[in-house]
Amino acid sequence: MWTLSAGHRSDVAAAPSAPVVIVPGAKVAPDGTPMAYLRGRLDVAIELIEAGKAEEILLSGDAGGSSGDEIASMIAYLLDRGIDPAIVRSDGSGLSTRETCERAKSMFGIDRAIIVSQYQHLPRAVALCRVAGIEADGVVASCECRQVTEARNNIREWLAAPKAVAQMLHGRLWAADARRGGGTSADGLAAADATAGVTCWRNPGRVP
Repeated sequence: MWTLSAGHRSDVAAAPSAPVVIVPGAKVAPDGTPMAYLRGRLDVAIELIEAGKAEEILLSGDAGGSSGDEIASMIAYLLDRGIDPAIVRSDGSGLSTRETCERAKSMFGIDRAIIVSQYQHLPRAVALCRVAGIEADGVVASCECRQVTEARNNIREWLAAPKAVAQMLHGRLWAADARRGGGTSADGLAAADATAGVTCWRNPGRVP
């Protein structure tokens, strides 16, 4: 993961431009507002939009999450901070980093994007998106977190790493099979998600 994402991680100032910034979901507070990790990601997305580094935002998370509706929380946060709702799209079925990346490609036609997350998660997020066929660069998000939260998320990433490697290998095998005529078609994916609450755009990488 570190190898695949090497040279593709930076802060806002050094980030390249891309049509879309992808924000993966995370826990929300009992009152429905984003918790520290999610706030950090959303704040960076706002910075990227204001700096002209991205034109649109794709919010990807769990609309029926155990802590609450991640999508509704993210949308409210962005709109409260002056982001134009016309540039915001959402996918309430991005239940994992892998799904976020694969659905950004298959459902939204995204070929080039910035993905934002904290330093522990960013190498995995960038690597999974690049394996999914997105020319992805990552921008690190901050987190005003307690030390116990930081430690918990470090452990989570250590445990997630072997699974992510397996997913990336599977993704490459799936792509090779698709080139030979197997795999799952984009039409099939679209049909399977017809009722998933996805807000899509048709032109790859660009919202009409």
